[in-house]
Amino acid sequence: MSIVDDRVRRLDATLDRIQLQPPPAEETAEAEENVPTAASTSDSNHAAKLKSVIRSLSTTAGSRPLLSLKRLRTTIAQIKSNEATTQSGDEKDLEWLAVGKGTIQLYGTLLNTLLDQTIPLSESIWYWDDVLGSYAYTGLYTIQTSPFRFWHASKEIYADAKARYQANTGVRDAAQQSTQSLSQGWNEFYDLVQKSIDDRSLAHARTRILSPFALCRTEARRKQENIKKMREQSATAIGLLIEEGFPYHDDTADPVAAWRAAVAKSVTLLEAIMKHTQSVKPAWSMLEQEVFDLIDQHTVEESPSQIVEKLLHIIDVHLPDQERESQIMAKEYGKPSRWIRYWIPGLALFLSGSTLLRIFANRREEILTWIRELGTTTVDFWYNWVVDPVKRLIGTIRHDENSELAIMSKDSLKSDRDSLERMVVDFAVQHPGNDTAYTESQIATLRSKVREGDLSTVLKAYEKEMQSPVKNAIAGNLIRALLIQIQKTKVDVEVAMNGIDSILKSQELLFGMVGIAPGMVVSYLAFRWLSSSFGGRKSLRSAQEQGDTIRLLRNINRTLTNATLSPEGMLTYKDNGLLLCDIHVLRQTAARLLPGNVLRDFLEDINDLMNTSQGVDRQLKAVERLHWAYGKWLK
Repeated sequence: MSIVDDRVRRLDATLDRIQLQPPPAEETAEAEENVPTAASTSDSNHAAKLKSVIRSLSTTAGSRPLLSLKRLRTTIAQIKSNEATTQSGDEKDLEWLAVGKGTIQLYGTLLNTLLDQTIPLSESIWYWDDVLGSYAYTGLYTIQTSPFRFWHASKEIYADAKARYQANTGVRDAAQQSTQSLSQGWNEFYDLVQKSIDDRSLAHARTRILSPFALCRTEARRKQENIKKMREQSATAIGLLIEEGFPYHDDTADPVAAWRAAVAKSVTLLEAIMKHTQSVKPAWSMLEQEVFDLIDQHTVEESPSQIVEKLLHIIDVHLPDQERESQIMAKEYGKPSRWIRYWIPGLALFLSGSTLLRIFANRREEILTWIRELGTTTVDFWYNWVVDPVKRLIGTIRHDENSELAIMSKDSLKSDRDSLERMVVDFAVQHPGNDTAYTESQIATLRSKVREGDLSTVLKAYEKEMQSPVKNAIAGNLIRALLIQIQKTKVDVEVAMNGIDSILKSQELLFGMVGIAPGMVVSYLAFRWLSSSFGGRKSLRSAQEQGDTIRLLRNINRTLTNATLSPEGMLTYKDNGLLLCDIHVLRQTAARLLPGNVLRDFLEDINDLMNTSQGVDRQLKAVERLHWAYGKWLK
């Protein structure tokens, strides 16, 4: 939604509200004296058509408040074709209502047209700033335009020589022309071309003092000045439309009559602006005065049919002429076309095309191999470092036994502990301390002590065996006691490993996330680089839009700061138009950058910025508020 859509909806709502107001007492009494018959009170065919036209012209008819120009022209023409059948006062009111809505639609269309024509002019001004601000850009512009300047000069020389040749052959008689040979004619034409070149060189002798480089700078400066004047003229027209369009006030005694007068004046305003913005011949600063003079000369009260004629004339004649002249001026004074700006790299690419094709042909197999290996490496990386870690992570979340971390086998500790228990019990039973056999209860107690790590029975025997280590190593139980202690050490190590294994399992999800992180990071960076390099037009456009918002806010602040104020302390039409152009672009850009809840507050501040009745000081405060309130999204 743009500022034009908002204004059109507001004007359309005002017109609907005025039509719903009760008529003045005099009109009510007059209507009661002339009570129509039952046949005339019913909707006539003309009234039904008018109501259909009104519904089509209303802003509630669709999601877009403005109709296309072709559909608008067809709809307004229906009012004209049915006007002759108007009989009753109700039909006259319907006719005025249809004319008012049609004028509002055309008003919004023209305002959109002027905005679309004015906003791109800033880009041309920035282009000429770059050309004039750098000798390198000036030199590039000189090279880019040199073929076209040579072509135009050749055409002028050819046309001059052709005119002289025709003048010379025209004064001869038929006999002389018949005897003249073809070679003599070409020699004469060549002499005339040479003379035209000499005359042209003499006529432009003073410009020989300047180099082509300096001449191009002068040309760029002239085009920049003209494009600035075009922008000022279009901005003045926009300011006039915004400030003077539909001058209606709610405190009038007869709102219907006041609104009809406002519609008639607005149609005259549209016609005057279209007339005076389709040519550069009038003085740029005289646009306001000429438009107001034309409006002041219009004092005749008009009927709806006359207003419809004017609306159709604006659509059929003034609007196409204005658009055509605007395109011609923008092409003449704006930045060069793409053909001029890019013919050098295009020619270089064309000339080097055969070399590039030859390189690709000679290294075709190597390039294909490199592409295949790159694809294989990419697929392997994706499956080995992204897909498989993700699967393992999902298995960890679901407690899949196959995906659990482990640094030892599942039943290793249990089997080694049972083995140690059996070894100690067998050793104790075979070598009782007091030569008394162990009872079942004593064996059970011994088993529980072994589970707790108590090997005192074996250690006591080991201490006795160590008293005669050589003898007992050969004939005693020293080696057996040592093997039992080795098994105990193995069990202790496995207990420690089991603790570490438990810690790992408790943090298994964390290790899974750490394992998947490198592949995800590399994939994210790769996708982001690919999107920004090849498919990142949207992201690049977003970054460019954020940069443009800074420039727009700067332009708005500069316009308000350097504005020439009227005696009432308000902006002039030109400054107001320039301000609205920047606000129009800023609002459309913000609609793509700001979240929905923030955008509503932003639009409120934009409305404060557009309210010229508050004065420039409050507008500057609104700009400051836009800076600190929305800089997070706009910068």
